[in-house]
Amino acid sequence: KMAAAAAAGGAGAAAAAALWSEVNRCGQNGDFARALKSVNKILQISKDDVTALQCKVVCLIQNGNFKEALGVINTHTKVLTSDVIAFEKAYCEYRLNRIENALKTIQSASQQTDKLKELYGQVLYRLERYDDCLAAYRDLIRNSQDEYEEERKTNLSAVVAAQSTWEKVMPEDLGLREATYELCYNSACALIGQGKLNEAMKKLQKAEAFFLFALIFLQDVTEEDIEAELAIIHGQMAYIMQLQGHTEDALQLYNQIIKLKPTDVGLLAVIANNIITINKDQNVFDSKKKVKLTNAEGVEHKLSKKQLQAIEFNKALLAMYTNQADQCRKLSASLQSQSPEHLLPVLIQAAQLCREKQHAKAVGLLQDFADQHPANAAEIKLTMAQLKIAQGSITKACMILRSIEELQHKPGMVSALVTMYSHEEDIDSAIEVFTQAIQWYQQFQAKTNYHCCVFQPKSPVHLSLIREAANFKLKHGRKKEAISDLEELWKQNPKDVHTLAQLISAYSLVDPEKAKVLSKHLPSSDTMSLKVDVDALENSHGATYVRKKAGKLTGDNQQKEQGQGDVKKKKKKKKGKLPKNYDPKVTPDPERWLPMRERSYYRGRKKGKKKDQVGKGTQGSTTAGSSELDASRTASSPPTSPRPGSAAAVSATSNVIPPRHQKPAGAPATKKKQQQKKKKGAKGGW
Repeated sequence: KMAAAAAAGGAGAAAAAALWSEVNRCGQNGDFARALKSVNKILQISKDDVTALQCKVVCLIQNGNFKEALGVINTHTKVLTSDVIAFEKAYCEYRLNRIENALKTIQSASQQTDKLKELYGQVLYRLERYDDCLAAYRDLIRNSQDEYEEERKTNLSAVVAAQSTWEKVMPEDLGLREATYELCYNSACALIGQGKLNEAMKKLQKAEAFFLFALIFLQDVTEEDIEAELAIIHGQMAYIMQLQGHTEDALQLYNQIIKLKPTDVGLLAVIANNIITINKDQNVFDSKKKVKLTNAEGVEHKLSKKQLQAIEFNKALLAMYTNQADQCRKLSASLQSQSPEHLLPVLIQAAQLCREKQHAKAVGLLQDFADQHPANAAEIKLTMAQLKIAQGSITKACMILRSIEELQHKPGMVSALVTMYSHEEDIDSAIEVFTQAIQWYQQFQAKTNYHCCVFQPKSPVHLSLIREAANFKLKHGRKKEAISDLEELWKQNPKDVHTLAQLISAYSLVDPEKAKVLSKHLPSSDTMSLKVDVDALENSHGATYVRKKAGKLTGDNQQKEQGQGDVKKKKKKKKGKLPKNYDPKVTPDPERWLPMRERSYYRGRKKGKKKDQVGKGTQGSTTAGSSELDASRTASSPPTSPRPGSAAAVSATSNVIPPRHQKPAGAPATKKKQQQKKKKGAKGGW
């Protein structure tokens, strides 16, 4: 039996040796799937072989089976201790997005190898601990020299760009030579964080040129890889265009990137979010389609916390614009639970309440937030004041604004309060706002002088507030109060002629004698005379009067001028035309220049009796003048055959002139003719 066991052991050892050589050969060729099969056969021979277990874990990692590899590690914890397999375990946790677990695994390792330090830097970057990450990469670059130096520098520049973008930290010059397109791209991102958009665009163009040049030397690059790299650069270019206000160009470039269908879900989510921000409350249907790209699987592991937060804010706003009130409340409440001190969630909730005409409830919500978070109370109270103004409650809005202590003395706040109080005709409150702001600057001035032990002149803001207060008081008739402000200004600057003139003008209405005394301080007209070139001033651009230059006289015109000398021709006045019926013996009508309706003798138009009688009475009835309406009875109608016995009547009435054809006697007839002649000859000037 012992001999048989020895023979079997020898056969097993020979098989294991053959399998190990197979594993080695497959590993060198990169065929990890086949190597994994050989390792499994080895483990069948020796299930607790540490080397075989390590090889199995490596093969699974190379094949992308991180979960299975981590399962092997956790199953054989007695054999695969943290000292043996720390890097592989931390790497699996990192790839499975278990970042906190990966950090614990790295920190628990007894020996910090270079591989663990590299992974430690990546973990810190994902956790957004940029200061620690920067220190880790600096240490790596300082203490290592191998073929991965360029990658470390790229990662270092990415950390600096993240600090500039998300933490608004001014990046320090690391002295990195921008020899690759990755370094140029990261440098552009850092410039965007600083607000240097034009320089950032140039860096991105340089990065694109570097990438296209590098394609000449790269043979195994696919078309998809090229499009993916360029899409990232072009997406950042479109973002700069959007920040610069070129939204149409940015939108066009964003849509071009989406049509390429890149595999990077993080890039697609960011581009979709930026398109939604361009659309705002317009083109809502397109925004609802784009928002689906932000919900892709794995997006939360590709973007930073602030990027994810911005996307969620825009989802809530989109729900509000599409009248999805419940969805808007749900999203904003979720955001508020994640970031209790953030302003946007409560502002979105208040906006949704305002859309539902619940303004009082919105103001109450904002007031509760301001009470719970005093640090952010200023911005919330500004929103509350805006809501009150929209409701027409100007006085309440002023009360809210005056409760913001850190903004009371600001010139913009003072101007807004004075304008609103003036609108409400509350002049006393407006003057009180000026007084409080001036007192604040005086107290601040006293504290500064006390601590510095050096007298400092009053600030320009302080003096400008005093001047504005004086002007306001003068405008609203508070002359005595304005005089004290003007005297304060004149004491600060006795050479200010404008202030002195205002002071004299104010005193002239209150105390003329004092005004006379102060007028002696005005400079004389000689001292105020300025050396002005009148000709240059008249010929300057924008002058209201320009002296015409005399044209040069040549030839006959010059001789005529010499012959005439100083004699000037007098223009003859043309005689006015007189009306044709003008009679010099008759005195003209003194009211002839007035319209007919305004003359004293105008009696109005005479209404015809026949017109008044037409259509009156019951249907079928006749009036006294109905015979006159008969056309057959008029003098102008042709004669008809007489009826028997009617000849006498016809002959009797044939010589009678009807009233319509009778001319009025005397003046009325001539007056009508004169009126007609005046209308025809109205241009005669009589």
